[in-house]
Amino acid sequence: MTTFLIILAIAVAVVVYGIALYNNLVNQRNRVKNGFAQIDVQLTRRHDLIPNLVESVKGYMKHERATLEEVIQARNGAVSGLKNAAADPVDPQAIRELGAAEGALNGALGRLFALAEAYPDLKANQNMMQFQEELSSTENKVAFARQAFNDAVMNYNNARENFPGSIVANTFNFGPAEFLEIEAPEKREVPAVSF
Repeated sequence: MTTFLIILAIAVAVVVYGIALYNNLVNQRNRVKNGFAQIDVQLTRRHDLIPNLVESVKGYMKHERATLEEVIQARNGAVSGLKNAAADPVDPQAIRELGAAEGALNGALGRLFALAEAYPDLKANQNMMQFQEELSSTENKVAFARQAFNDAVMNYNNARENFPGSIVANTFNFGPAEFLEIEAPEKREVPAVSF
């Protein structure tokens, strides 16, 4: 009888430990989703600012129509990527596509701001300065939210890859999550040094 109780106690302990591992994976996945929700808020704010920015620039940059259209197309691609990623923030493909779309938007905005430098009246325009400041502030908030999201992704991936959590993760199909990396074109450029 005591052997039976010992075996039963071990079996109960194993089941309770398995449940704890499963619940930890669920909690970590939910932290990833919450981290992405914070990114969603900031990127939505950024995407909402861009049409107003383009409208304020249109009057000054009539000859730069291709650049303005490129910004709008990149913004629409980023909005679409955000919707896809928001549907399942743990889907690695959706996160990679969002990162690529946001990188394209960063590049288009960079070209727009570089062209704006050639228009002194636009550069001094109060609306343009306000939009640039709001976008810059939002970029900082996106960076902080992205860091929190990537931390949550790391914790989730660690929980699902460490033994014995990997057994529970594989049994219940907890797939890997992807870090959100938004490439900035200037990050890849080699700085020019001149003396």
